[in-house]
Amino acid sequence: MQTATQDITPQISDTFPINGTDYIEFYCGNAKQSAIYYQNAFGFKLVAYCGPETGVRDRASYVLQQDKIRLVLTSAMSPEHEISQHVLRHGDGVKVLALWVDDAENAYQTAMERGAVSAREPETLKDEFGEVTIASIHTYGDTWHTFVDRSKYNGPFMPGYMAKESPIDVKPIGLKYVDHCVGNVELGDMNRWVKFYQEVMGFKLLITFDDKDISTEYTALMSKVVSNGNGYIKFPINEPAKGKKKSQIEEYIEYYRGAGVQHIAVATDDILYTVDQLRKRGVEFLYVPETYYETVEARVGKIKEDMNEIKRQNILVDRDEDGYLLQIFTKPVQDRPTVFYEIIQRAGAKSFGKGNFKALFEAIEREQEVRGTL
Repeated sequence: MQTATQDITPQISDTFPINGTDYIEFYCGNAKQSAIYYQNAFGFKLVAYCGPETGVRDRASYVLQQDKIRLVLTSAMSPEHEISQHVLRHGDGVKVLALWVDDAENAYQTAMERGAVSAREPETLKDEFGEVTIASIHTYGDTWHTFVDRSKYNGPFMPGYMAKESPIDVKPIGLKYVDHCVGNVELGDMNRWVKFYQEVMGFKLLITFDDKDISTEYTALMSKVVSNGNGYIKFPINEPAKGKKKSQIEEYIEYYRGAGVQHIAVATDDILYTVDQLRKRGVEFLYVPETYYETVEARVGKIKEDMNEIKRQNILVDRDEDGYLLQIFTKPVQDRPTVFYEIIQRAGAKSFGKGNFKALFEAIEREQEVRGTL
């Protein structure tokens, strides 16, 4: 099987329009402390809160925002709560990939008719700022997709939340929007979930990578990328492939205790500034050796950024027929080696950095070796 970059599925219209990522919700062991981390390290501003002070007795949620990226960090008030059980099993991790739609109830009903499993039936929440309709379905692992229609709402987030600002002097670092979210699934499940996105949600298959594309001497994986019609939502789905040693996907599934969101790619218009700020604020990145840069200019050609700065910041570069991209990957942002972030700047390129796969996976393997799991 070779890398496929063309649409290789029948052309079908979107099951329902998706306008973009509405929010990403993490279930956390301590949402308050996590919120401080994302404000100080990633430059997100605290914009809303719900908890006992707002009449919500069983949990607390902090809503953070930077440009079009919205994170919701949630913790439970008791160990018996399903949120606590999620954290016990998975550690801090993504529970909800919420999708902004024009009609949440219609999106839910259409998905259900096409074979989705319900997680939360449609509900309209109201307060003095208007109303928000939400509904949820299951996807891989314990992850949900929540459909959100906020066309009749002008409050800070949604009913049940109050506006809240932090005393921290938050300085944004140039993060713009969610570029894509990557899911890791068990061996043999990738095609099942690709089929789910195609048949239930009307997504199309963009690219297929096999173990010849994504492999090193020791490990390999396979990946397929699905996208909605307008391209605002892109979900690469990974599964392990046979290798000499334990792959990063197998390590993730072992520590996360099942399938889940592996990483979130967030876009910036100035990756040199963004990464410099993240490093100064304590965020750690995977390292690629200097030998990587010996062939970059020959492989990628001319780019407008200063190659010396690219090298100093240890940023990866790749090119496709539409342009080039710059990308870098953080180390996991919690103690379990599970969720991490990709910082990406696109200069026309629509691909995912295939030319960097080997360097990236060797960098991950170095971290696995240090952890004793390779």
